[in-house]
Amino acid sequence: MKGLPYRIIKRISIGITVLFLLLILSIPIYIYSIRVNAGGLFGEMPNLEELENPKSQLASVIHFADGPEMGKYFRENRNRVTFDQLSPALVNALLSTEDHRFYEHSGIDFIAVVRAIRGVLTLDYAGGGSTLSQQLAKNLFKIRRGEYDGFIAKQNDKLKIIIEKTKEWILASILEQSYSKKEILAMYLNTVDFGSNSFGIKTAAQTFFKQTTDSLSVTQSAMLVGLVQRPSWLSPVRHPERALERRNVVMSQMLKHDHLSKEEFDSLKNIPLELDYSVESHNTGSATYFRSVARNFLISWAKENDYDLFASGLRVYTTIDSRLQTYAEEALKEHMKSLQEIFNNHLEGRLPWINDRGQVIPGFLDRVAKRTPYYRQLVRKYGTKSDSVEILMNKPREMTVFSWDGDIDTVLSPIDSIKYYKHFLHAGFMAMNPHNGHIKAWVGGINHEYFQFDHVKQGIRQPGSTFKPILYAAAIENGYSPCYTVTDAPITFEVYGDPPTWTPANSDDDYEGEIMTIRQAMGRSMNRIAAYMIDKIGPQAVADLGKKLGIESPLAAVPSLCLGTSDLSLYELIGAYGTFVNEGVYTEPIFISKIEDKNGNLIQSFVPKTREVLNDEVAYLMLHMLRGATEEEGGTARGLGYEILENNEVGGKTGTTQNASDGWFMGVTKDLVAGTWVGGDDKPIHFRSWVLGQGARTAMPIYRNFIKKVYKDSTLNITKGKFKKPKSISVELDCNKYGELYQTATDTLGVYDSLNLTVPSIDDIE
Repeated sequence: MKGLPYRIIKRISIGITVLFLLLILSIPIYIYSIRVNAGGLFGEMPNLEELENPKSQLASVIHFADGPEMGKYFRENRNRVTFDQLSPALVNALLSTEDHRFYEHSGIDFIAVVRAIRGVLTLDYAGGGSTLSQQLAKNLFKIRRGEYDGFIAKQNDKLKIIIEKTKEWILASILEQSYSKKEILAMYLNTVDFGSNSFGIKTAAQTFFKQTTDSLSVTQSAMLVGLVQRPSWLSPVRHPERALERRNVVMSQMLKHDHLSKEEFDSLKNIPLELDYSVESHNTGSATYFRSVARNFLISWAKENDYDLFASGLRVYTTIDSRLQTYAEEALKEHMKSLQEIFNNHLEGRLPWINDRGQVIPGFLDRVAKRTPYYRQLVRKYGTKSDSVEILMNKPREMTVFSWDGDIDTVLSPIDSIKYYKHFLHAGFMAMNPHNGHIKAWVGGINHEYFQFDHVKQGIRQPGSTFKPILYAAAIENGYSPCYTVTDAPITFEVYGDPPTWTPANSDDDYEGEIMTIRQAMGRSMNRIAAYMIDKIGPQAVADLGKKLGIESPLAAVPSLCLGTSDLSLYELIGAYGTFVNEGVYTEPIFISKIEDKNGNLIQSFVPKTREVLNDEVAYLMLHMLRGATEEEGGTARGLGYEILENNEVGGKTGTTQNASDGWFMGVTKDLVAGTWVGGDDKPIHFRSWVLGQGARTAMPIYRNFIKKVYKDSTLNITKGKFKKPKSISVELDCNKYGELYQTATDTLGVYDSLNLTVPSIDDIE
């Protein structure tokens, strides 16, 4: 300014001062304008409630009844930890790398900001200027997603970035005022994405190392902190060399900031990653089918109660026992693997979908293919009559398919993959405590990743002879005794249709003409005697009792109902059988006991609905009837074996539908009611031999394997023993005391007054 007049110099000086003052004043005005969204130019800020309760996608955790975690429901697999649950190595690794002056600033590190600006101007970038508090604000409130954009941001992308950054500074300062440093650090680690579907440090520690956050070592902590920068690029699974290099960079920062000695660093940097990697998903772990069923229930419940199942961090406690669930899954898997091998050998290369005459059903595969989502997607894209649909359905492509010996990488067309999968047999299993309705084990199928249809509650199939106990319960209610005798002889019904009559047959005609008690008949599963009894009491009485016993599926009040021709679910059938063990009181099966919020506060407890359906004596008589399958000569459940039946009262019932499309078994003990179904995905898929496909061979082994495992586990408090017997029983249960079954009508035993039960009479033998 040499040579300039003094007055000009003075004016310039004043001008600079004014500009500086205006700049100083404009900063708080600018910040205030953003804070209040002046004129709607800058967009809204999160309100006070959001700042006090920042949004964070917290997975809801579902637990077994005996405590262990069963799984999670999440959009982002995230669970929270507190600062006290973080290992010192993890805290030091994070601060050394991301914000080593964390305890010295109040949300904005002006030294780091100046360094970042200088780096941009000199093209010598030496790190960002964001503090952990600013990164937390960005993670929590998603400022950059456009939700809080104002007029200016919508008009200019560069100004949008400046405004967003300013908002994050403001939020960081507010967070610093609202939370302690430890809380902010823990909140940050709870909100970070570590890749591999793990959001938050707790999930990441479990995913990559199967460790809790308080036990993470220096090398493990450094690797996880290193992932924060670029989770996909630095993935230790896909790019282990990058992850290792980045881990060592983090440890070098720990060395720089005196959290590691030179000797420790030199030693640790040579250690390999040593992952114990396992990504949690809805298809892995225990009770996968149950979790899917529970999810549908919980989504509805959460909506009604103003929660988000996938983000509210609910704690759901189920009735399922982890040990019983494990035994059920093991028993089903062990048997179905061997049964599938038997089925494949039995087919001898033939297609399994056959009609009543044993012939392959033409067009079956095409009809099944048209029900698939992929086919419908092609039709929506190309049209129903387009050749592209057929071409793409038959075009081979790489895929991974299920097998009992492990997943197989192969090349198949979509139509060939459908053909492959339709060769598999499927199963469902459920066990329940009959006294309180608590479901203790639920296995909906053979593999949830590949077959997601649930065969416990979603699957509706004909129950076959497993429905007969409901028929006989109705008969006993109508005055018949377990010792009532009937001749195994043909009986014909007039029905609507062609032919106009129906004459049921036994599966094995060796007993034709034999006189037997209805206990023996049910134990041997004699169809003709079941038909005789429904003719005596009427189909409507049977259907009505079925409804009282909790069967909600339609029951056709027709003679064939006695053989289980109306479709129902395993879930419904087990609820009905539970009534017999529970002294005649129907207890609705339930699978959730209580739900708590993320802080452990009880939201709701669940109690099953109950109703008295049978008196305790009738219920006990039905248990006596069910024991006929394990005690009577020729009983269909005697194959359970001495190990299970010794010193134990066990009731059972097998069931097999026409052509052996469905195999069933129901087992009852004093502590558990359990049942299983086995069959093809579609009814035409079955064994060609009824003997191979009957429930005693396909379904009963699952129950047998399960109950053996249960009795061997002393921690379960499930023991052998007798059913609870009413204080007085007015009916003679030992039918031998009547003398010969075909005694004369002059028998003087008469009729029991309390239940008006009919004793054997020659007049009733037809």
